Amino acid sequence: MKKLVALLAIAGLMTFGLSGVVYAQDEKQTKEENVTEAAEATQATDEAVAADVQEQEEEVVVQKSFNQVLKDKFIEGGPPWMTPILIVLILGLAFVMERIIYLNLSTTNTTKLLMSLEEALKNGDVEKAKEICRNTRGPVASVFYQGLDRYDEGMEEIEKAVVSYGGVQVARLETNMSWIGFCIAVAPSLGFLGTVVGMVQAFDNIERVGDISPTIVAGGMKVALITTVFGLIVALILQVFYSYLIAKIDSLTNTMEDATISYMDIVVKYRK
Repeated sequence: MKKLVALLAIAGLMTFGLSGVVYAQDEKQTKEENVTEAAEATQATDEAVAADVQEQEEEVVVQKSFNQVLKDKFIEGGPPWMTPILIVLILGLAFVMERIIYLNLSTTNTTKLLMSLEEALKNGDVEKAKEICRNTRGPVASVFYQGLDRYDEGMEEIEKAVVSYGGVQVARLETNMSWIGFCIAVAPSLGFLGTVVGMVQAFDNIERVGDISPTIVAGGMKVALITTVFGLIVALILQVFYSYLIAKIDSLTNTMEDATISYMDIVVKYRK
């Protein structure tokens, strides 16, 4: 009987011991799984942060290249050669803006002007016609005023005044256009000059070193060609505006000629 009780006690102790060991193993495994999950979460967070930092760095690089590329290339080309090209661009754009403003102010509604002059001359009021021309801006009104100023001197004098002053007004429309053409020609010339000087300097470096190193040759040629690129860009920009201004001047000249023909017809019709 005692042996039986002892066996039962030993079996109970072994059962509780095994349960404790199993529970301890399960708890240990759960802790390890929690630690693994925490480590994975931390790693994922670190990767996300690293990705964000990389994206921000890429954005900074892109922004820097977008904002600083012209400045960097300007410095690489050499201020002694790039500065004159920049000055030519500024002067050319100044002449362009002056011509654009002047030509826009020279635009006149010739149809309305001719109708007003016809109404005044129909009533025999030459002074009113002159006042209309004085209050109207543009070369067309100025030409008409010169004709009205000689209204009593005969058709021949009126025609001479209109033709002569029309030529003067056309010349005023073309003022400063030659300077824009000069800037277009000078900009690439300065660029080519910088290129030639840069090539000479590159060959001087090769002669001084005594070896044709690709680094020396490529560096000298890159700096030399940057001036040509900028010179051509400046010339292209000014050429676009120059073509626009030429087309605008031609349009105003054609309008002036058509309006002058109509004006002379009105003068002949109502002049007594």
